[in-house]
Amino acid sequence: MLVNLKTVLEKAKTEKYAVGAFNATDLNTARGIIAAAEAENAPVILQFAEVHGQYISLEQAASMYLQLAETAKVPVVVHLDHGENFDTIVKAMHLGFTSVMVDASTQPFKGNITRTNQVLEIARALNVSVEAELGIMNAEDGSGDLDYDQMDDTYTNVEEAAEFVKATDVDALAIAFGTVHGLYKAEPHLNYQRIKEIHDKTNKPLVMHGGSGLKDEEYRESIKNGITKINYYSTMSYEVTNGLRDYLNENNDAFLFDVDMKTIELVKENIAAKIRVFGSSNKA
Repeated sequence: MLVNLKTVLEKAKTEKYAVGAFNATDLNTARGIIAAAEAENAPVILQFAEVHGQYISLEQAASMYLQLAETAKVPVVVHLDHGENFDTIVKAMHLGFTSVMVDASTQPFKGNITRTNQVLEIARALNVSVEAELGIMNAEDGSGDLDYDQMDDTYTNVEEAAEFVKATDVDALAIAFGTVHGLYKAEPHLNYQRIKEIHDKTNKPLVMHGGSGLKDEEYRESIKNGITKINYYSTMSYEVTNGLRDYLNENNDAFLFDVDMKTIELVKENIAAKIRVFGSSNKA
């Protein structure tokens, strides 16, 4: 069933688990994500990132993902991830996305508030949930040269988070506390205390971006301190690709439809494992 983000995150916040948010750039990946959620009887967030428009259009993603959500046996949020362009965010809402992320984190603090409130004004009229981001989410460049010990200068400021939430009443807040986008090339150092302090100050569902590649205990500790939505994509994409490579090397007579079905199977297995770690199994 199709639901909005606020619905699933409020329950997760109360019961202290996290809902997995998984990006898809094609139908087979999306089908695998839904299959995993149904197998685990878990709510799920099916995401389309604005930057993925080079692989599939927003309109195509809306058509496919909304149909999958509406016919699913579990609650499914269809969410625009990292919406930076105002027109794209508005278009997603009018296409039927039930949740959007306003990524104005690189703007000055007041500018972030202004942009978020511009989106919220439209979203509230359409019953669409809104996620915003505060703090700098560092991106791993593949070199392993990120200085994790110095990254706390870019972490979300506790007092600013409280002021931001008061000024916007946003439905969910993505925060920076040591995770990075992409695959980790060095050991991350997560500031769980920062999560807790922001949670206690804002009383809002908090979002982990850069959720790939962490240890199970790191996920669980983040959830314990207030994370209720976890974005996970890069590791899944990498591991499924390796699984497909092994499958093709072992099956020289495979056809394209065989690859389609194998993709769904591999995505389902990968996502189901994360759903169990996040604690959202049997929470639908």
